[in-house]
Amino acid sequence: MRHAAAMLFLSGAALAQTSDGFPGLPANHAPKVEIAWNRLYDTDALYALFDRLAAQYPALLSKQVIGRSTEGRELRVYVLTNSATGADTEKPAMWIDANVHGNEVQGGEAVLYTAWYLLENHGHNARVDELVDQRALYLMPTVNPDGRSAWFRDAHDASSSRTGRKPYDDDGDGRYDEDPSDDLDGDGHIVQMRKHVPGAGTHRLDPDDPRLLVPVPPNDRGNGEIRRGDWILLGEEGKDDDGDGRANEDDVGGYDMNRSDPSMWMPEHVQNGAGPYPLYWPETRAIAEFLLAKPNLAALQSFHNAGGMILRGPGAEIFGEYAREDLRVFDELGRDGERMLPFYRYMIIWKDLYSVFGGFATWGYEGLGVISFTNELWNDAQQYPDSSKTALVPEGRKGDHFFNDALLMGAGYVDWHAYEHPLYGAVELGGFKKDVGRVPPTFLIEEMVHRNALFCLKHAEAMPIVRVAKTEVVDLGAGVRAIDVVFENARAIPTRTARAASMKIGQPDLFTIDALDGAGRPAPAGSAAPVGVFAGGFRSDRFRPERIELAEREPARLLSERGIGGRGEVRVRWFVRGAGKVRVAWQGDKARAASAVVDVR
Repeated sequence: MRHAAAMLFLSGAALAQTSDGFPGLPANHAPKVEIAWNRLYDTDALYALFDRLAAQYPALLSKQVIGRSTEGRELRVYVLTNSATGADTEKPAMWIDANVHGNEVQGGEAVLYTAWYLLENHGHNARVDELVDQRALYLMPTVNPDGRSAWFRDAHDASSSRTGRKPYDDDGDGRYDEDPSDDLDGDGHIVQMRKHVPGAGTHRLDPDDPRLLVPVPPNDRGNGEIRRGDWILLGEEGKDDDGDGRANEDDVGGYDMNRSDPSMWMPEHVQNGAGPYPLYWPETRAIAEFLLAKPNLAALQSFHNAGGMILRGPGAEIFGEYAREDLRVFDELGRDGERMLPFYRYMIIWKDLYSVFGGFATWGYEGLGVISFTNELWNDAQQYPDSSKTALVPEGRKGDHFFNDALLMGAGYVDWHAYEHPLYGAVELGGFKKDVGRVPPTFLIEEMVHRNALFCLKHAEAMPIVRVAKTEVVDLGAGVRAIDVVFENARAIPTRTARAASMKIGQPDLFTIDALDGAGRPAPAGSAAPVGVFAGGFRSDRFRPERIELAEREPARLLSERGIGGRGEVRVRWFVRGAGKVRVAWQGDKARAASAVVDVR
């Protein structure tokens, strides 16, 4: 028995020496940086975990501070790419951010998991190697570090600490942040208040669960008399701090940084929380300045919560619909996302949710011309193993109580307890804690972040890859030759979206041909090149070479606003005289350059 026990004890160490890892783990090997994925991290801890990854993988992950928040915290972007294969600005890049709303915290962990998964898998997985070596990721774990810090630090309900922390006059009384929610009993939670008023209330105790109140119909009769309830609801825990007759109406901040981006921005009387002008808040302005300096940006993802949604624009009906060619890409990724993310739905913001003016992801497509999504992380239905089980659970708070009682041992709920209120007298305080319904319970966090991270990586894999697929030299007689070149984009996202083309966002794609000297270098300007280009253009029909859009000038440098479509190709024909070698090439904002040498004989 002792021998068997010793063998069992040693088997783990032996496996570590002889195996590349543990196939059941996402990283497929014992991670170099262990991170607990069954918890959420405040701003400092989140940054510290990113810094640990950067210290372990300095050639793959680096930190940039792009600005400071209202309260002076660093606005960090972590750049993930293999520096040995080129600078990040030379590669197609994807932006991934989270937590623009301070209480929507778990997106930060999803961004962290994305980095961890790629770094730990690099060198062990060919698809990951391609992403890290040939692409770049710009990762911003928290857009709103102030709001995130406050959500972890202070007492809140599920909806507070959403805003940034710049003082704001919510109630229009000329004072700022003077009447926040109050943690009256000092237990660290903002819950609800109720008062017992026998025979004079609007609610009665739910006969199945006295923790819940049910409204009494105004015409409810018993023994011929109208019956009243015994309880009234007094709203959220708090008091009237500023003496204006209202409670909790001017909390810290009160604006919305996801309503302040340039695309379809509207002033406060149309879009509440938008601020006085686009990009007014320092956090949003810093992000815009960073992205506008990155023409290689080809994809964008922003993490929010909750509801289980994969959202695309438009944010407002008046924008109209997106271009058909781009919708094919949105739909492919969005529908794949529905399969990857159980209980999530692929939706249009204005049509399936509500109108959003000045949203970040809509600006990503409408203003920057890149395919952009917002994922609303977590859906209450994910508390149950499959959709058939949700039908067996009561709706609303009864369902929350079932889950909390059965799988959290009641830990997500504060039981009703007595408190002496300065205005209402004897009341009871109780209700669900701030994270219930907003973020997943700890045992479901890893599944959530893994599925959403891999959705991002699927999006990143769809960024364009261009190659020279075919070259052919055709002798047309009289010393004239045609050089036919097929440039191919192997991925779903075009080198220029239809939106970018129509609005002339960024530089058009450039197709070039250059004569080479005997050493294989471009022939010097002004010298007698061995091969001279006198005409060129884009072929519109693969079978009819005579159908060609000839350039009016500079035939050796052809510009195209349309770019190369997703999984598409562009056929170019150049007419030349002479013999020798030439280099044909493609160059664009959203993919690495591609070229080939052609021997013209």
